[in-house]
Order: sequence, then C-alpha cells, then structure tokens
Amino acid sequence: MVKKRKFSIRKFILFLIVLVILAIVIFIGLYKFNTLAVSNTSKKIEFTVEEGSSYYTLASSLKEKELIKSAFFYKVYLKLHAPSNLTTGTYELNQNMDVGQIVGTLGNDNNSTDNSVKLTFREGLNISQMASVISRKTDITSEEFINKVSDETYIDSLKDKYWFITDDVKNPEIYYDLEGYLFPDTYILEKDEVNLDNLLSKILDNTLEKLEPYRAQIESSGYSVHEILTLASLVELEAVTDEDRAKVAGVFYNRLNDGWSLGSDVTTYYSARKLMTEKLTTEDLTTCNGYNTRCTSMRGLPVGPIDNPSLSAIEATINPEIGEYYYFVADSDKKVYFTRNSEEHTQIINELKEEGKWIG
Repeated sequence: MVKKRKFSIRKFILFLIVLVILAIVIFIGLYKFNTLAVSNTSKKIEFTVEEGSSYYTLASSLKEKELIKSAFFYKVYLKLHAPSNLTTGTYELNQNMDVGQIVGTLGNDNNSTDNSVKLTFREGLNISQMASVISRKTDITSEEFINKVSDETYIDSLKDKYWFITDDVKNPEIYYDLEGYLFPDTYILEKDEVNLDNLLSKILDNTLEKLEPYRAQIESSGYSVHEILTLASLVELEAVTDEDRAKVAGVFYNRLNDGWSLGSDVTTYYSARKLMTEKLTTEDLTTCNGYNTRCTSMRGLPVGPIDNPSLSAIEATINPEIGEYYYFVADSDKKVYFTRNSEEHTQIINELKEEGKWIG
C-alpha cells in the first residue's frame, strides 16, 4: 500500500509539472499572438498622448483605436520591457505596427507630428545627465552637447551677454564649464530650430531671468556667483524641503567660516563620476581633487557646481538659516536631522541604524 501511495504522489507531481509547462507554453503563445500587429494592412491612425499620461494609462485608448489586440498583453509587454520615455504630442501610428513598434514610436518625440520638441530637465541633473536627455529627444549627441558646454571660444562669447558667467568657469579642474549654470526647467523649441546654439541660448536666458532678482544680494554676499551656485548645487542634493535646504546651507556656512571640510558625500559621487545609487569605495572617498570634499586635506568649496540647482536651493544658499549646527544626516524617508557636534551626530546615526532607516 505504501509503494502504491508513493507511486501515486510521483504521478501527481509529474502531472502538475506537465500542467505548469503546458500553461507556460500556452501563455507565451498567447503573448506572442496578442502583441503582434492588429492587421497586415496599412491603416494610419492619429494618436495623441496627453500631459500626465503613462504607457499604462494609454492601454484602453490604444485598444479603442484598434492599435493593439489586447490591453492585458500590452501591459505584460510593458512589464517585461519597462520603457521609460514617453512624450506628450500627436503621433501617426499604424495598424500594421506590433506592440514593440508602437511603444518605440511613442518613446521618441522625434516621431511626433507636432512641430515642437519639449525637453524637461529636472532639478539636480548634472551636465552628463542633461546630455542623455538631449540625445534621446533630439539629433544632438551627448558628445556634441558636452563638448559645446566646455568650449572655451563659446564660453568667452557668453561673458558679455550674461553677467553671471565669469572666468571662474574656466578653471582647468572643472569637468564641464557650464555645470551649474543651466537652469532646470522645461524648454520647448520648434523642430526646425533645434540646435545647440538655440537650445543653450534658451536655457541661459532662463538662468539670467531667474538670477537677476538676486543679483544685488549675491554681489554683496562676500561670495562670487560661481561660489553661490557651487554651494547651491550641494544643497540641492542634500535636502528636499525649503526649510531643510536653508538649514543645510547654514551648516555648510558654519563649516566654511570655521575652516572645516564640508565632508559632503554628494561631492564624492560627482568627483568619482558615479551615480548616487552606486556604492562609494574607500578609494573614491580618499581621492583628492577639486571636487571631493571628503578628502581629508580639502577645505572650502569644490572647484565648481556638481549639478544644476533649483531656485529653491539657490534661495536657500543666498538666505541660509544660520544656527549652531555643524552636522546633518538624512534617513531613508528623506527626513534630515541636524546636530551640533560629532557625538550627537553619531548618536543619530546609531538610532537610524537600529530603526533600519540608515542609508549611509
């Protein structure tokens, strides 16, 4: 009786395995079929992506316009391929396009039938990250953009037009001359006007407009505009709220005034040319150059900005909240804790570690 039971269990397990394999094969077959083109015949259909849309919210509209066979399998495709770029605008799609072709078309605004190109640079992006946005959405390559923003002849041509661009940006230790000077915003250009000169003029004109109301304060602050933008770029990445940014700026000014190292990890990431999602090594932390404020011998500000800061970070740097704090640390919820000395700072870190909120 025992042998028969074991045999039956084995047969049952084998049956389940076969059933699972069969289900997987059927699902794959259905997936492949339902992500094929709706028709072999060409039929052009105008499709509009509205502001605030995502690939997922477009599923029902694509199905209604008979551009996809199945909203469900369209979403499965999105899960598997995780497309990130989607730009508002009007596109010309076709019923003979499969799901991959449709998603690829919507992911490149050069395919839009609109006559304009929209480029959005969020706060805190650095030149390299901005170059990636530009190369994805225009015919301008990352290399072309990066070369342009560090071209000495071009930089010299800007100094008479923009009061905030000075010889400070030409320090040979600086990675990209215009880092910190390209105001984060959304820029819209006509497609036939998309070139580096037009784009940079539009951005720098916006920077001029944003900085002009603060010009007198900057010039009377005791710091150059380059130093203000440099410090603002640190404040941008170290805190999120306006209140925290003003306090973080106050900590940095306290350290500067007392001849301390700023000791900011965000400068080390930039120094090592790493994303902030990557791990810093001991070598990264100890390598001394014009940016790394974790280097024990470095005092004062980095040689230049490490990103392009928001108006919030710039305002906090111009109008800091000066208190008695010399340390700060943020937890995994982006809450910032300010302390007066290393003992208090260490205590906060230990508490965060115990609570599982330490991100150091």
